[in-house]
Amino acid sequence: MAAPSGFDLSGKVALITGGSRGLGAKMVSAFAARGADVVIASRKLSACQALADHVHRESGRRALAVACHVGHWADCDALVAEAYAELGRVDVLVNNAGMSPRYPSLAEHTEALYDKVMAVNLKGPFRLSAQIGSRMAAGAGGSIINVSSIAAVQPTPVELPYATAKAGLNALTLGLARAFAPKVRVNAIMPGMFATDISKAWDEKTLQMAERAVPLGRIGAPEEVVGAALYLASEASSYTTGAILKIDGGLAFSPA
Repeated sequence: MAAPSGFDLSGKVALITGGSRGLGAKMVSAFAARGADVVIASRKLSACQALADHVHRESGRRALAVACHVGHWADCDALVAEAYAELGRVDVLVNNAGMSPRYPSLAEHTEALYDKVMAVNLKGPFRLSAQIGSRMAAGAGGSIINVSSIAAVQPTPVELPYATAKAGLNALTLGLARAFAPKVRVNAIMPGMFATDISKAWDEKTLQMAERAVPLGRIGAPEEVVGAALYLASEASSYTTGAILKIDGGLAFSPA
């Protein structure tokens, strides 16, 4: 087998949830720059469309914007149907959409919020992976990338339902890798603390604690997830499945 060159995605179709901002937007742009047509999904259609227009101008690739709340199975099914109707197939699925809202205390955490966190972070990835992974396995194969969190293995009281959902996503990654083998590779990226919209809500004390906890001395930039995403999406990772790749600057503990 020839060595892969430049994480080439020419002719591929990549679907990225939570794709209109943060880590997802960086992956969308990187995939398109390397030849993939992209499906950008998030709850706000206007944000998806704005990025789709930008990506098309910059790369010349097709970019489809779709409104989708991944916590709702009907939305997930509609997203799959539209992606296949418009672009014919999906070669790469990135389950990136997530949420980790604050709550006053564990005892005050509501059932509705708990269910919403589980739905967005775990139920949606399960449904999309089941639908698209089955099609990949029956066809030419593909790659599924789940975006987990360091909270899955270093949970704290302030994001416990989220951490529980991400731990489930890690388990889902391993199970799907076996379910859809040998034609579909399923892996996860497990980011630490990154400078995204979520980090804007951190106070100075939290930010300083975060930086002290990271051996590299800083939180990550969204662009620093791109290399891992390209590796897992492309044939460069042709013998990698069931892997959970930690990208956290060497984080020793969660400072929250």
